[in-house]
Amino acid sequence: MKILVLGAGAMGGYYGARLIEAGADVTFLVRPGRAQALERHGLAIRSELGDFHRPVRTALAGQVDAQYDLILLACKTYDLADAIRAVSPAVGRDTAVLPLLNGLGAYDSLDQCFGRERVLGGVAYIATTLAADGTVMHAGRMDRLVIGSRAAQASAIAAEFHALLSRAAGTREISGAIGQELWNKWAMIAAGAVMTCLMRGSVADIMKTQDGRRLMLDAMAECRTVARLCGHAIPEPVAAAMQSRLLDETSTWAASMMRDIAQGAPRIEADAIVGDLIRRAAAHGNDLPLSRAAYCHLQVYERQRAASQATA
Repeated sequence: MKILVLGAGAMGGYYGARLIEAGADVTFLVRPGRAQALERHGLAIRSELGDFHRPVRTALAGQVDAQYDLILLACKTYDLADAIRAVSPAVGRDTAVLPLLNGLGAYDSLDQCFGRERVLGGVAYIATTLAADGTVMHAGRMDRLVIGSRAAQASAIAAEFHALLSRAAGTREISGAIGQELWNKWAMIAAGAVMTCLMRGSVADIMKTQDGRRLMLDAMAECRTVARLCGHAIPEPVAAAMQSRLLDETSTWAASMMRDIAQGAPRIEADAIVGDLIRRAAAHGNDLPLSRAAYCHLQVYERQRAASQATA
């Protein structure tokens, strides 16, 4: 299978490497600086599931002159418009697009550009970061990727991709209800982001406060309400797992967006993870007061960072 991976960062680099291990023909579409680093040092992955360090094929935007069987999108949601422009020349008649992005707004944009029948659903449960030297660091052994077709026309290529990636390390699943899987993850990461970003702390930090448990339950209730209103009620086993993770008094987990804020990231995925949830609730006449407070907090951060960059 000929695959174009947009991005060779924490997520794209990791899954691109696993696809190479599985025997796929992989090209990474990257920015010039990352391309130069990969040319000099190769792509390095550090993981308990197996390290990887090899030269890889790269391309820059504007250099894509071939069509691919599948395009894996592993960018931030705020870069999606640029990503669509960059990969469009690689989309042929039978090309599938698999986004590993947060929230559901990206799917609306991709469906509009390429058609729902081309856009697969993907949910990744993994903790990866990009180290200062360009190495992709995989924390722990959790690597669960769930994919599925969102239209009957894409079922064959979804099955082919699943079979391919299953040759490499990690847990691979194919779902006949990928839309529900997407909502299950969004509800969890949104509730976690609302609280860890608003409180600027880990789950354990929040649980040690007077009202932390109650507020975390409120955040989860808001996210579950939106999912239900949109026709994807969170199943009880999934809700129980969400509570176990987000009420764990010993957990040092915090949403990746909170970690981005702690590092002073100039851009964050506030709109895709929290803002879009609020808009979908409003469309059904429902208000999310705790999520609104968190979104306001995140917007203040974004404006402050933009102002500081403008005066730097």
